[in-house]
Amino acid sequence: MTTDFGGPRCLDGLERLRASLQTLPDKPEETPESALRALWCRAAGLYVSVQAAQLREPPPLDAAGLERLDTLIARRLAGEPLAYLLERQRFMELELLARPSALIPRRETEMLGEAALELLRQAAAAGGSPCCIDVCCGSGNLALAMARAVPAARVHGADLSAQALDLARENAVQLGLEQRVHWHEGDLLAPFDGTSWAGTVDVLISAPPYISSARLDTMPREIIGFEPAMAFDGGAFGVGILMRLLRQAPELLRAGGWLCVEVGLGQGSAMTQLARRDARYDEVRAVRDDQGHERVLLARRAAGRQGG
Repeated sequence: MTTDFGGPRCLDGLERLRASLQTLPDKPEETPESALRALWCRAAGLYVSVQAAQLREPPPLDAAGLERLDTLIARRLAGEPLAYLLERQRFMELELLARPSALIPRRETEMLGEAALELLRQAAAAGGSPCCIDVCCGSGNLALAMARAVPAARVHGADLSAQALDLARENAVQLGLEQRVHWHEGDLLAPFDGTSWAGTVDVLISAPPYISSARLDTMPREIIGFEPAMAFDGGAFGVGILMRLLRQAPELLRAGGWLCVEVGLGQGSAMTQLARRDARYDEVRAVRDDQGHERVLLARRAAGRQGG
């Protein structure tokens, strides 16, 4: 016996999700309805993101499939992130593998990616093969989005976590981009230390950890209980890594190259002012979300002595 999507067991699952599901504002793609359809697909053996699941008719489930669905719904209601249950996450139209070894890409990181992509396209249009580096690359989402969209670009991704880099490499293979992105293990910009990198980078991207350590205990269980802490713990005040990037990036950026970083809620104004006080940057922009919060900082390397 099989059960079609929309039958009594489907309605029962939807009622459970509507009654108890707690979603996060930075994952607007998840609702009780979208979660149920995606989990139903996963119970049927399909590996698709929540967005991709909405575009297909879920297949029928047999008794074993319905048991898997019940288990998946229970795990989601216990706080396990939907992307980890699906093992997939959509990012800038890419279907990515999602696992607990790397942070789940969010909408604000898409804002960063869209802003950085526009700058990388401008660099490519100027001729040559622009260099793009993504540090704190996690699952490789930003680096892979840049490589897919700008074939002329030379793209590099770096992360301190070997496990995250393993996932990034898997994502590159799945997307057919394994020859387009070079991966480096190390702390922030350390993999690019040396004169061969100085003044060569057109676009330097980062979605770094920016949550203060004191706030970690107050974060939703869906985040602190399942996602890797090193991917969002930004230290005592949450801005330590952001400040390191602002300080160190000019060594790598060519004149006219851009630093593009994601910042946390409430951090944008201070970080923008800090960048504007640094004479090594001659233009600083902020990208705001729909609520008017500064979530992305763009800073252009001024002409002059590298590192000066």
